[in-house]
Amino acid sequence: MLLQEHFNYITELIAQAKQRAFQAANQELVDLYWSIGEYLYQQVQSNSWGMSIVKELSVYIQRREPNIKGFSPQNLWRMKQFFETYRNYPLLSPLVRVIPWTHHTLIFSNSNSPEEREFYLRLTLKERLSKRDLERQIESSFYQRVMLGNANLSSQLKVLPQDTRNVFKDTYILEILNIPEHHAEKDLKHQISQNISKFLLEFGRDFAFMGEEYPIQVGNQDFAIDLLFFNRVLNCLVAIELKIEKFKPEHLGQLNFYLEALDRDVKMPTENPSIGILLCKGKDDTVVEYALNRSLSPTIVADYQTKLPNKMLLQAKWEEILQSLQIEDL
Repeated sequence: MLLQEHFNYITELIAQAKQRAFQAANQELVDLYWSIGEYLYQQVQSNSWGMSIVKELSVYIQRREPNIKGFSPQNLWRMKQFFETYRNYPLLSPLVRVIPWTHHTLIFSNSNSPEEREFYLRLTLKERLSKRDLERQIESSFYQRVMLGNANLSSQLKVLPQDTRNVFKDTYILEILNIPEHHAEKDLKHQISQNISKFLLEFGRDFAFMGEEYPIQVGNQDFAIDLLFFNRVLNCLVAIELKIEKFKPEHLGQLNFYLEALDRDVKMPTENPSIGILLCKGKDDTVVEYALNRSLSPTIVADYQTKLPNKMLLQAKWEEILQSLQIEDL
């Protein structure tokens, strides 16, 4: 073994130890904040403590422990909110303990339901999101877009052997690619392929990029799929066709043809059926529903935006679907 390899092995041990130490310290900190939050919650409930007493507590802590940070009145009150938020959800305890405090403040301050909070907890852990990346996902209404995607899954997607829930979105937000409002299809395709790490923050880190203008041959003719990915969890190829115009039913024919070619000539025997995404600049949901109703291919029709969405509109759209589902259950 070369000397450099010995050195690399030792530095890797150091890095792993640092990571374990960070995780242990974070768990201790989260446990501490939970205990403080529980105590403050009890005092507010039984002894009518309010913000004024919490401010006195903050001054007292800073006087006794001048070198310790993080116990401002606002942060102490957040600890109480933290306990209140999760006290009735013991099954989330393993998730709560391993996620950094700064991530927690973002999640419980910006989520509207227990389901949304759990979603972002799991997403943070699964995707290993930094605070900045998590903030971006919340600002882009990631949860609402995934839930709307679930609601609009076609019947062909629902009968696949793989579970396609929580994988695809109704709308993809591409503000991270800095695409101008008016752009050509080739520019959109190029920006995605040249900024794949940014795109995967939006698309999902379980996707592996296989190529732009991916070549396939059928008969004596050559064709090219705009973008081809492989999803490790779904264990299937995912073809993306880009349209810089509003969805038209005839767009599906080309994508269905590509999926047939992938399944016949590219897919491995151990892989699941390929899935297609038609990414358009706008769509009419009713037209999409009609177009997909007779389609035999597992296809998603989604639109994309080059700017952050209106969170209020997406939330209202998701709540409207929830209400319609509740009415159907009655």
